[in-house]
Amino acid sequence: MPVSPTVPPGHPPYDVIVLAGGASRRFGSDKLAARVGGEALLDRVLAAASGARHVHAVGPRRPTVRPVQWAREEPPGAGPAAAVVAGLRGAADGPPAPYVALLAGDLPYVTGETLERLAAALAEAPTCDGALLVDEGGRAQYLCSLWRREALESAASRRDDWQGVALRALLEPLRAREVAPRGRESHDVDRPEDLPSDA
Repeated sequence: MPVSPTVPPGHPPYDVIVLAGGASRRFGSDKLAARVGGEALLDRVLAAASGARHVHAVGPRRPTVRPVQWAREEPPGAGPAAAVVAGLRGAADGPPAPYVALLAGDLPYVTGETLERLAAALAEAPTCDGALLVDEGGRAQYLCSLWRREALESAASRRDDWQGVALRALLEPLRAREVAPRGRESHDVDRPEDLPSDA
């Protein structure tokens, strides 16, 4: 059963990789530009990452409210596993943090408190490589997760080319602590009707 940890003061320092690519085929337009509560969907996710040391957005460059370090999977459109690897290899202005959070760019309800709970869960589980949300249906939300950088980089080194490889193949071999979501924080947007009703 997923845990629901209590967040202690402070948390391990982490970087964030936001996957901001994808073709938005089911949405019909660039879903990350859709307005939610007066903000672009991507900007809401970047606000959730405000406690990070570095934030890497992987995808085509877009205007954003907060500055981010952009990276691109090779080739463009190579899929989420390739995007995570590109984010790991992205340049940063300073030493990388020992933990890395992965977020989809289409999570309207994710917050900074979500990431802090994941960090707290991982801190309580020293034998685990990461912590991730698991929804009520038992589905692992790999793009709402936090990992020890060393473990994530080791997983990424198993292949030279991640083009077209499922994200599950990259992350499933790692040992993850399951964390129960609060409210709808694991909800993502695939179609316009998935947006919050007040969007």
